[in-house]
Formats: sequence, C-alpha cells, structure tokens
Amino acid sequence: MKQIIVYGTRWCGDTKRALRIFDERQVEYKWIDIDRDNIGEEFVIQTNNGFRSVPTIIFIDGSIMVEPKNAELNAKLDSIEE
Repeated sequence: MKQIIVYGTRWCGDTKRALRIFDERQVEYKWIDIDRDNIGEEFVIQTNNGFRSVPTIIFIDGSIMVEPKNAELNAKLDSIEE
C-alpha cells in the first residue's frame, strides 16, 4: 500500500473531523465513501465485526484506526512523519 486509505461517509461527524485533520496537516489519503462503494462497505463491516464503524483508516504500515480521537490520530500522523 502506498497511501493512507480513509473509509467513511459524507454525513458522519467523526469522518468529517478525521478528514479535516488530514487536510489541515496536508497528508495525502485515498477517500472511499462506503455509501457509494460496496466493496469498501464490505471491508469496513468485516474489519469492525459486522459494524459500519467509520472512519476506518488504514495506514501505509498496515495498521488500522477506527473512530480515532483527535489526539490519537495526530499522534499516529506525528509518528509516520518522523
């Protein structure tokens, strides 16, 4: 994987918050709207034990964060920028 992938929905406040952090920090990512992408939705459901928990974020190192708090997401981004 060569870039961060963010699975989410346009209407989800947590997704909007996470995308805002990526945009403010100018971190590139691939956006997948699970309301429009069935394969993305299936991945999120499988990853989250049957739930459509968003945002589900996959990082270049293969780690996954689901519904991270601002501090958690910023700490992860700090660690990959070093």
